[in-house]
Amino acid sequence: MNILVTGAAGFIGQNLCVFLLEAGFDNIEKITRDDSEESIVEKVKSADFIYHLAGVNRPKNDEDFKTGNTGLTQKVLNTLAENGRKTPILLTSSTQVESDNPYGVSKAGAEQAVAEYQQETGAETYIYRLPNVFGKWCRPNYNSAVATFCYNTINDLPITIHKSDAALDLVYIDDVCNEFVRLLSTTEKKEQYCCVAPVYQTTVGKVVSLLTEFKESRESLISAKVGEGFVRALYSTYVSYLAPEQFSYSVTRHSDERGTFVEMLKTKDSGQFSFFTAHPGITRGGHYHHTKTEKFLVINGKASFKFRHISTGESYELIVDGEESSIVETAPGWSHDITNIGDNELVVMLWANEIFDREQPDTVNFKV
Repeated sequence: MNILVTGAAGFIGQNLCVFLLEAGFDNIEKITRDDSEESIVEKVKSADFIYHLAGVNRPKNDEDFKTGNTGLTQKVLNTLAENGRKTPILLTSSTQVESDNPYGVSKAGAEQAVAEYQQETGAETYIYRLPNVFGKWCRPNYNSAVATFCYNTINDLPITIHKSDAALDLVYIDDVCNEFVRLLSTTEKKEQYCCVAPVYQTTVGKVVSLLTEFKESRESLISAKVGEGFVRALYSTYVSYLAPEQFSYSVTRHSDERGTFVEMLKTKDSGQFSFFTAHPGITRGGHYHHTKTEKFLVINGKASFKFRHISTGESYELIVDGEESSIVETAPGWSHDITNIGDNELVVMLWANEIFDREQPDTVNFKV
């Protein structure tokens, strides 16, 4: 199948081409601003499916809206008609088609051209009226508030908000691409006017607040709930705007004669992650908790974990080698300590189910 993507160098186009390749579609032609009139005609003539993403949204004058949106779409469709093709075509339109502005009018004209093509040829057509699309590779300071907010937040640039509670309807680039690629393999009949789901409904103020929280997490180590839904997508988008020299950051090392302790990540409701080291013969721990629980994973070295029940005096010992990848879990009411019984430095990863609170540490010294 010969797939043609117009606007292939744009935000959606770049992402879609990657998704198509991942799905096994490797015969992809691309149309960009560098293509000549002749090149466009030849690529359109040979296409078996067209993703028509190209368009104009920030022209120097309003007349360019009509040329770049309605005009280009009509040119593609005329080329198909003149060559007797009934090629399926997907058009990315905009929710602004219902607005009486030059951009909305030009997109409405493109939609009308596609609808007429469908009526005249019977070809499959898909019109997606997309709300604001966000995700990696979207150009900041262009036509996406989310892209601009991400870039400015990362680079300590000012963010101008005229109305914090202004509504934003957003779709994530991965959802857009997955939906578009699915059209090539589905047998399900779709309506001419289609949509991408989910649509995330939020506000300008909420987006900026979350981005600020993401930025501050490098200092506080406290992560937002970035594992699902809109916050997951926004966090991934935010991180995509880091320049390579911004990929790393330092955390505090607490070192003494025993070794080193470093906190890596804290969560609001699922504890924190850290690691510690211990020199040969060194013992760490020697305390118990009433409620806090911990998981230890020996990464390097050999350790003795000793436990004692603080009420009954019952004791227990575990020997763990770093090559075993064995997790040791502590239980409330049992004192525990960890001794490096090997010849090399002991390195242990640690998870605690709550963030350490110096005012209420729930940590009581108790010799095992």
